[in-house]
Amino acid sequence: MWVFAVLIVLAMGGIAMLAAGRGEPMKPAFDDRPDARVPADRALTADDLRRVRFSLAFRGYRMAEVDALLARLAMEQELRAAQDPARAPDAE
Repeated sequence: MWVFAVLIVLAMGGIAMLAAGRGEPMKPAFDDRPDARVPADRALTADDLRRVRFSLAFRGYRMAEVDALLARLAMEQELRAAQDPARAPDAE
């Protein structure tokens, strides 16, 4: 009985070593998250808000809610720019 237990533990350890890469260190993690880049040198435009994409997280925000808010902000900026062209970011 003990012999089988030791063999099972050794087999599991061997499988774990093979799965881990035979003792080699792990490769550096690749950051594949999208960049939520917005221009820092000028005012935001409605198109800037439409292009923003946030990365997904386990305990993050609901993507549909963030998209709805960004769409609303973009629409409000377009309305403000249409009402007062002097306040438009491109007018500077």
